[in-house]
Amino acid sequence: MKWINIKNIFKIGEHELPKGCIAFAQSPQALVFDDFVRIYFCTRSLNETTKNYLSHVAYVDFDLELQILSRVSKEQVIPLGDLGTFDEHGIFPFNPIRVKDRILAYTCGWSRRDSVSVETSTGLVESLDGGETFSRLGPGPVLTSSLNEPFLVGDSFVKYIDGIYHMWYMFGKRWIDATTSEPPARVYKIGYARSTDGSSWVKNEGKEVIQNVLGIDECQALPTIEYHNGLYHMFFCYRQATDFRKNPDRGYKLGYAYSNDLESWTRNDEIGNFKGSGDKWDQDMQAYPNLFKVKDKLYLLYNGNEFGKNGFGIAELKE
Repeated sequence: MKWINIKNIFKIGEHELPKGCIAFAQSPQALVFDDFVRIYFCTRSLNETTKNYLSHVAYVDFDLELQILSRVSKEQVIPLGDLGTFDEHGIFPFNPIRVKDRILAYTCGWSRRDSVSVETSTGLVESLDGGETFSRLGPGPVLTSSLNEPFLVGDSFVKYIDGIYHMWYMFGKRWIDATTSEPPARVYKIGYARSTDGSSWVKNEGKEVIQNVLGIDECQALPTIEYHNGLYHMFFCYRQATDFRKNPDRGYKLGYAYSNDLESWTRNDEIGNFKGSGDKWDQDMQAYPNLFKVKDKLYLLYNGNEFGKNGFGIAELKE
């Protein structure tokens, strides 16, 4: 693959975020309309009492050439969950899809823990106003921990193909004990599930979809899939489990795999060949990818340094 026109198209500080939000534009994910592209992303507010971040969903609208930014949402598209629910402390990421005449989205809900930093599950929401706002189909998750996937189920990406919903998602394998320099570290992999209605899912329980290249403690997250030129293509981000926040050699990079049948994937990061722009904003990290098509052109959205603190970028596949 050869990627061109790689640039930082949304920069924090150049545009006003929704009310109360102060930083980050994480996990950009596109929904294509007839005459514009809406890119949902996750931004953050600060809880003044606890001093912890809360993640919220917003969007920006671009023209179909991804050149002109025409609108930034003034409000969050969905409120956080109620007290004690799986998405009480944040939604990140947010995966919008079209299913016939419906606009749905799969959410990754965050809730804080005492012994470890976080637990996640996958929720389902729907928009009745053309993607401006979303409401929950219910207060609980549609995919969550289970016998062999005991925690950290989230980052769900869904494709609706020939009447079947296909989901690729993250699931936790284990927590690594805290050290004198780091809190407990999580290890997670990518799994697969199917559904006929989008709500009730059958997992390939505990089965890892993508091969490791960094060893058993490799962390894999946020898969994204698109069909192009006779193959299904997947990008995802991967990193070492520890010492990844400030050490670029251990931080997130983008991995790549391909498939003929949506279930069996062959990993080959060299074919994917994505190394970012090389500019300062993404030279240390590339994370949270999203593949999408506009008029048969294949695009890749992603975040750069510091997990999207300063915005997101885009690349175009050269034919």
